[in-house]
Amino acid sequence: MMQTLDVIDLEAKSISGKWLAFGLCAVSYILSGTVSTLMSVYLPVAIPELRGEAVSQAQLGEMGAYVSAIYLYGWMVGGLLFGVVSDRIGRVKSLALVTGLYGLCTVLITLVPDWYSLLALRFFAGMGVGGVLLISTVYISEIWEERSRAVMLGILAVCFPIGIVTTGSLNLIFSHWRTAFGIGVIPVLAAVLILFLAPESGKWRITKTVSRDVESLFDKNNRPNVISGALIFGCVLISLWGIFSWLPTWAQTLLAEGEAGQKERGLIMILLGMGGIIGGVFSGIFINRFGKKKTLIGTFTLCVVMCFVLFLTNSSFTSIIYIETAALAFGFGISQGALSSYIPELFPISIRGTATGFCFNVGRFFTATAVFFIGSLVSVLGGFGNALLVFTLPFVIALIITARSR
Repeated sequence: MMQTLDVIDLEAKSISGKWLAFGLCAVSYILSGTVSTLMSVYLPVAIPELRGEAVSQAQLGEMGAYVSAIYLYGWMVGGLLFGVVSDRIGRVKSLALVTGLYGLCTVLITLVPDWYSLLALRFFAGMGVGGVLLISTVYISEIWEERSRAVMLGILAVCFPIGIVTTGSLNLIFSHWRTAFGIGVIPVLAAVLILFLAPESGKWRITKTVSRDVESLFDKNNRPNVISGALIFGCVLISLWGIFSWLPTWAQTLLAEGEAGQKERGLIMILLGMGGIIGGVFSGIFINRFGKKKTLIGTFTLCVVMCFVLFLTNSSFTSIIYIETAALAFGFGISQGALSSYIPELFPISIRGTATGFCFNVGRFFTATAVFFIGSLVSVLGGFGNALLVFTLPFVIALIITARSR
């Protein structure tokens, strides 16, 4: 009991440390968004350079699928592995580890001699990003007071699309893709600051000093939340990543032959990020007004409608695509903000990292596999638009599961 009071008193005296921790988490989270989407926007120019020859649209789709899929497999492995690690060694050490991992692997991409080296580095960068998104969410949920916790987690979720905006900006600033990947230096420095300056979660420390009981992820109390959380989040991931990863390339195919498309691809990424930011900010407002279930149902419905509009009504690139992209991204942002706030609090602290990591990442295997096969879908369905439309189906599944849940 005395140990518990000492920990709580220590945290009460460390308000500045709490805000410093949030700032460092935000930096790591923002750059996770940048690193995750940076390859997508440079894909049409990076692949031909690494191959040393021009590639067809079908070849670009196939090779780009490998790059996207291997990154998502790494993300999945990192999210599952580092959730367990954070429950064992603590939130701060784990967060520093994963931040440094994705930063270092991103910097090394500036030196890759071929696309096989690119695949390896993207896998390990994905591991780091998967760990960051999980651990930072769990960490903030534990060090922040309950009355403003949901707001702060919503703001944290918004940091990922801010990183996407940064991706679009880098594409407009740096014409050469290798130069852009030098941004990985920043998360390496952030990792050092996290390790030495961020305070450890007092709630995590209590579980290590007070309770020695190990709860099961799939016992009768946790199993229903694990299953529903994993299904909903997994379905959203499949749709979100399938569309996010390939939307700039789809937009490129709508342009006249010979057009570089640098401006259009960059603006598409910026709009995806801005829509996600605004959606994430509004997610808490909508939840407070309508409740979690109604908010998620409305969000998934919006995403389904906008996918059909975007991919079925556009045969050439016009300015209306920018508006439709922003509306779709707004729905993405709401879903991520709401789910990031909701899922960690379903589980007890002793297994929160492991359970949240499972829900956040078990569906990523199917996400990576689905994205991997988009190259084949392009050929079978006759273009990127029809292939991306297939990724609307998981949103429908998430909508049904949410509607049927209690």
